[in-house]
Amino acid sequence: MLRFLGSAHRFCDGATRRDFLQIGAFGAGLTLADMLRPHTARAAGSDTKRASKSKKSAIMIYLPGGPSHLDMYDLKPDAPAEFRGEFKPVQTNVPGVEVCEHFPMQAKMWDKLCCVRSIVSVEEHSDSLVMTGYPDRVNRLADHPCFGSVVSKVRSGDGGAVPTFVSLRGMSRGTEPGYLGIAHRPFTPGGPGNANLRLATGVTAGRLDERKNLLDAFDDTRREIDGSGTMAGIDAYTEKAIEMVTAGVVRDALDLKKEDPKVVERYKGVEAFLTARRLVEAGAGCVTLSIGGWDTHGQNFQTLKRQLPQVDRGVANLISDLHDRGMADDVVTVMWGEFGRTPKVNSNAGRDHWSPVMSALVAGGGLKMGQAVGASTSKGERPKDQPLSVPRVLGTIYRALGIDPSMTFNNGAGRPMYVLDDREPVKELID
Repeated sequence: MLRFLGSAHRFCDGATRRDFLQIGAFGAGLTLADMLRPHTARAAGSDTKRASKSKKSAIMIYLPGGPSHLDMYDLKPDAPAEFRGEFKPVQTNVPGVEVCEHFPMQAKMWDKLCCVRSIVSVEEHSDSLVMTGYPDRVNRLADHPCFGSVVSKVRSGDGGAVPTFVSLRGMSRGTEPGYLGIAHRPFTPGGPGNANLRLATGVTAGRLDERKNLLDAFDDTRREIDGSGTMAGIDAYTEKAIEMVTAGVVRDALDLKKEDPKVVERYKGVEAFLTARRLVEAGAGCVTLSIGGWDTHGQNFQTLKRQLPQVDRGVANLISDLHDRGMADDVVTVMWGEFGRTPKVNSNAGRDHWSPVMSALVAGGGLKMGQAVGASTSKGERPKDQPLSVPRVLGTIYRALGIDPSMTFNNGAGRPMYVLDDREPVKELID
């Protein structure tokens, strides 16, 4: 079994959730073509509904550990001190909407942003719910695909030199393709595929063509003895791998030295946001990234004083750049964690897990901006009205990309499965 490790997050239960990728049971090297090949036994399921071939993209920002809704987008200045915490709200450029004082850049451009303040989550340290629409306890058996893998599946015949799904934060259960098969796992720049993005030393484009012709000759022989149709799928993904190497588009998108140094300086410390922008510009359909650690059972405010300004700079620069490049309606961005934090501050100046309500930031994609959707009670304990499920928000993001969340794909047992079961859109975002 090959195991590729990525970034690690240690949460309050003492377990370390390390992003990982496990492929195969062979000790051989894994090439880019191998990463792009379909898992033929499980990727053969066909959808019974076809989605729009929209070329819109999504950027999914995950805040691991559960960010405090009360200290970011849902402050309660009139609540008792043990609830409201240390931070003060500031007025945005949209009347009636306030955010944390550590979000000054977002406050000045709130007409381009939106927060959803009445999302109900589950008590679970996992990105599975926000990335797939199903909690981890369900996904361990049902194996639902994540958002980016669905985008990859829907657009699998589109071609191009850029992978549809890219994860800048490695691999976890929440970024897995589930029953859609290995072909729809994300490309991870820190993983094995990155080493194959350039030609090997001494190998020219001409020599690559010679090797490809030799491979074709071997494939002709293998094709004669293959009665399963597997070779047809392998051919397509090998061609994709070769195109990625020779075109160099992905390599260039990941190389920030090719960006204006003044722009790179604006993103200093939050470079993943810039890389995400460059990838969607290059043609990626979904890019996911993460920043910080948000499991703040102790010293919540001390941690957030350091992390919130970083998030503010990353989000503000990303959304501003997308607008400046005319991409605002073509890229939808969502930022959230697995749940909120307890309204009452604990004895360690921290906030504990709180699933009854959390917030999310949404931007772009042609959705309605400049508002706050939903509300929590006066102490931020639960939705005041209009509780919204995570799948409903995720389904709205799917629709922004032109993907129908009621479409079905066959799972490993051949059973048609909806992309999302709870999929009614959030009307305030689309009306």
